Amino acid sequence: MSIDQQISDYYGKLQMRNAGEPEFHQALAEVLDSLKIVLNKDPHYADYGLIERLCEPERQLVFRVPWVDDNGQIQVNRGFRVQFNSALGPYKGGLRFHPSVNLGIIKFLGFEQIFKNSLTGLPIGGAKGGSDFDPKGKSDAEIMRFCQSFMTELHTHIGEYRDVPAGDIGVGAREIGYLFGQYRRLENSHESGVITGKGLKWGGSLVRTEATGYGLVYLASEMMQTHGETFEGSKVIVSGSGNVAIYAAEKVQQLGGVVVAMSDSSGYVTTPNGVDIELLKDVKEVRRGRISTYAAEAGEGVEYHRDGNVWEVQADVALPCATQNELDGDDAKLLVDNGVRYVAEGANMPCTPAAAHYFQQKGIAFAPGKAANAGGVATSALEMQQNASRDSWSFEYTDQRLHEIMSNIFKTVDSTAKEYDMEGDYVAGANIAGFKKVADAMLAQGVI
Repeated sequence: MSIDQQISDYYGKLQMRNAGEPEFHQALAEVLDSLKIVLNKDPHYADYGLIERLCEPERQLVFRVPWVDDNGQIQVNRGFRVQFNSALGPYKGGLRFHPSVNLGIIKFLGFEQIFKNSLTGLPIGGAKGGSDFDPKGKSDAEIMRFCQSFMTELHTHIGEYRDVPAGDIGVGAREIGYLFGQYRRLENSHESGVITGKGLKWGGSLVRTEATGYGLVYLASEMMQTHGETFEGSKVIVSGSGNVAIYAAEKVQQLGGVVVAMSDSSGYVTTPNGVDIELLKDVKEVRRGRISTYAAEAGEGVEYHRDGNVWEVQADVALPCATQNELDGDDAKLLVDNGVRYVAEGANMPCTPAAAHYFQQKGIAFAPGKAANAGGVATSALEMQQNASRDSWSFEYTDQRLHEIMSNIFKTVDSTAKEYDMEGDYVAGANIAGFKKVADAMLAQGVI
């Protein structure tokens, strides 16, 4: 039986075993497609059930999270932690609090995290977790009670040498504080390396807030330089207006680019002269407002488009930073027709398979999220290093380390694609490079 047929048959079995989990199926399909060429060239990677073990989480935790709202009513949510692979080090991956969260989404995110963490070159495995709890509209007291209940169940399964969660959508500094406080109380220990994204006054790292957005732009810049261009004078669309989008926009403009559009779930704004980053931070981070509020206060030239499509704006570079599958095949055609030449994923899998394939078909330089948005987890690992040594690094030094890591990720992805005669295919390069490091560790450690 050919490798292609073996992979196809195995993917069919995975779909049956993980029924009703389309995001997980999508992530599996992308990676398995890239691995066909690896298995043809290096067939030993098919030994010892390696692929089967890689696609099956080491541990899946699903638990009840009861909490009391401000009216004294009992509410019940569902919590998740999928500890996917620890061959390279302790599990590492964020927690997402959002109504859309289910086991399939957490598995997709955890699976992606394996390869993303591998690409950083740091000794961390892959995991993800979260809950279908929605922080929006909740009081601080309600969020605190929820986080305390969530951590009461999770705390026995994590630790600085076991599993180190961080933030993700819906889990910012406030939630991390409540989670860490409950962990410290339950364990009677200030094990600061057990969770990352902490406040700067109690074990956090400088640059962690900016890391995913900055890292995205650092990698995109490396990709553009390979093709003889830079951000200087480039027009850039950044979807979303959360943490990743804000700091991607900030770094783009620091490098001389102009962010011409940003969005949130209600619509988008066009900003032909660039974004007022300080006003955007005030609206989104301090006041927790909408992008429409930014448009109303930003002044002349800025327009708000309710329920519009941010991808219809003309630009040179697109940075999707909102959520999974936000950019489909029709959007990809629109972007290409409007002159976009570079796309780098700031969110996890924001481009549908149809969009990603269209970009590659049209020769658009396309950097997948597992490489492009690895800056957040990379800086989380740097926070772990600082916690372990009871040290605190300067912003400049930490930012330099982040820049070096993202530069090395792109070089690894680029060189791996070339090694397998797929030059310019950064999706294949990322999947193969991330896979081989984990696979070599798994083979060395035996069947476990």
